[in-house]
Amino acid sequence: MLLSLITLLLFTAANAQDSTSKKLVLNPKNPVYEVAATCGTCMFKMEGKGCHLAIKFKGKDYFVDGTNLDDHGDAHDAEGFCNAIKKAKVQGSIVGDRFLVTYFELVKNK
Repeated sequence: MLLSLITLLLFTAANAQDSTSKKLVLNPKNPVYEVAATCGTCMFKMEGKGCHLAIKFKGKDYFVDGTNLDDHGDAHDAEGFCNAIKKAKVQGSIVGDRFLVTYFELVKNK
């Protein structure tokens, strides 16, 4: 019984961590923007504690809600967001001083 409960809790936690990226779906009715994406504190030098995904949208830097650094690989890897600025396609809107993404896709280098 205890083993079943532990297994259930681990499965639930794994699904909860992965649920953020599964909700991000391209909506063909909304505009798609190509932006620079990176760690806002490490690469854009934005104020904040810790590492957080950010984009440069229309010339301004915004922290991102709706997805996070580690949903797109290891942020501290040599090519991760804390060490590189990448191109991404996004949909979403500015809410306060943050960008709420409804879609986020990294653009692969050619």
